[in-house]
Amino acid sequence: MGLRMPRNGKETATGQFPCGTRSHTIGKARCTTFRQRIYNQSGNGQPDYSLDQSYAAQLRTRCPRSGGDQNLFFLDFVSPTKFDNSYFKNILASKGLLNSDQVLLTKSEASMELVKKYAENSGVFFQQFAESMIKMGNISPLTGSRGEIRKSCRKINS
Repeated sequence: MGLRMPRNGKETATGQFPCGTRSHTIGKARCTTFRQRIYNQSGNGQPDYSLDQSYAAQLRTRCPRSGGDQNLFFLDFVSPTKFDNSYFKNILASKGLLNSDQVLLTKSEASMELVKKYAENSGVFFQQFAESMIKMGNISPLTGSRGEIRKSCRKINS
C-alpha cells in the first residue's frame, strides 16, 4: 500500500512519497520557508499545533518574526550531514521542519504508515529510495513548447 504521485502523467515514485520528499534527510531551509509555521500557521497568531512546541521555540531563537530571512536550518537536525532515516523519526516526534514534511504524518493513513515504516527500518527506506531514483531517471523530460525550466520552483515563468 502506498501513495502514487503522478507528474506529467507518470508516477514519480515506486508507490511511495515523491523522491524529493525523501531526500529531505539532507539539506537546509531558509527561515522564510517555515516562519509562518512557527508564528502564525492558521492566521490566528499561533504556531502550527502539529509541531513540537519545544522544537518551535528552539527554531524561533534564530528565526524571528521579521528579519533573518536568510538564516539556514537543517531539514534533519539529528543527523544533518548523513543520509539516513532520522528525518522520518523526526516527523514521528512532530519535529518536521517544513509543513510539507509534517503533513506526511497527517495526509493519509498510507503516508503515515510509510513514515513509520521508514523510521523503523532504514533498509526499507534505502531500498525504496534507490528504486525511486531509478524510476525518476527514466522519466522523459518535456521539451520545446511542451515544457519549461522554471526560474522559481513555486511558479510558472511569466
